[in-house]
Amino acid sequence: MTHGVAATRGRPAALLGLVVLALGASSCVWVNGRVTRELYREPQGERAEEVMLLTLPSGKRIPVNYLREDDVVYAAADFPWWRELRDGGDVEVWIQGETLRGHGRAVRDDPTHRDAVFDRLRPTAPKVFGTLIEIRLEPLSDP
Repeated sequence: MTHGVAATRGRPAALLGLVVLALGASSCVWVNGRVTRELYREPQGERAEEVMLLTLPSGKRIPVNYLREDDVVYAAADFPWWRELRDGGDVEVWIQGETLRGHGRAVRDDPTHRDAVFDRLRPTAPKVFGTLIEIRLEPLSDP
């Protein structure tokens, strides 16, 4: 059994890690709520040009940066929510006031594609972070 300073060395770091995690999670919830309200208030606003609302298969709705190219929407996931799309799943996106449905998947098997999309989606972010999410939109039905 270890006693003294060696026994307590990891505890402050672990406690600090938990505090940082808790603060990050709570600020993320606060920021997400603020961004969501702004998108609803100004669906054609400046932020809405870069941020969409993504409804995951679980029903959880989150704001994420996006890039739309024809019938494909890309997003980058820096938090573990992408795991809901590990094997693919039906999603809904709300882009500039328009609700669209599609099939989303986490792209984990094609780093070249990921890097190419990230160059357009978030050119200033470090390439070592993030999971690429690819959403193939369903065709719009005629009224």
